[in-house]
Amino acid sequence: MKVLLSLCGKGLYMLMGWRFEPLPPYFSNKHVIIGFPHTTNMDTVRAFTGFRIAKITGHIMIKKEWFRWPMSLFLRMMGGIPVDRHASQGVVGQMVQIFEEKDVFFLAIVPEGSRKDVKTIKTGFWHIAKNANVSILCWYLDNEQKITRWLGEVIPGDDKVADILKIREIYRKAGYEFPLEVDSIPVDYK
Repeated sequence: MKVLLSLCGKGLYMLMGWRFEPLPPYFSNKHVIIGFPHTTNMDTVRAFTGFRIAKITGHIMIKKEWFRWPMSLFLRMMGGIPVDRHASQGVVGQMVQIFEEKDVFFLAIVPEGSRKDVKTIKTGFWHIAKNANVSILCWYLDNEQKITRWLGEVIPGDDKVADILKIREIYRKAGYEFPLEVDSIPVDYK
């Protein structure tokens, strides 16, 4: 089935005029994958299609309220994970638990959080990666060149701000400047 979905994904990418860069050598069984930019609903289509080309399932967090019949079947098939935003361990704790339970798990997150203009990115992805002890992969939807690119890997350290600035520099080198107000980066995250 993965081979068929990969072939379908390659065909869809060709129709859209896009290319998919192969998985990097540092790709392993568990990662938080962050993607920029998030400007259109087609970003989601390109991301999921790219995951299918690579024969992996990228998971995304979706409010648990959306997981009702018949929508729940489709959402799970696409890699959706129901998240209880009011759970005692919080969203970060829920994702860390899933990372601990699975042998292979890829969580895809768009730190801009919205297609609208934002002043600064959300940093929950860093807390998830840090607490799950997994690396952050930087993925870029290069709209100008029409290629999805893997830009690098960041292993979360003890200084969140330094790691976020490192990620910003990775994207800057690729030609993308994501919104960031360093003073707005929360030290704690719940």
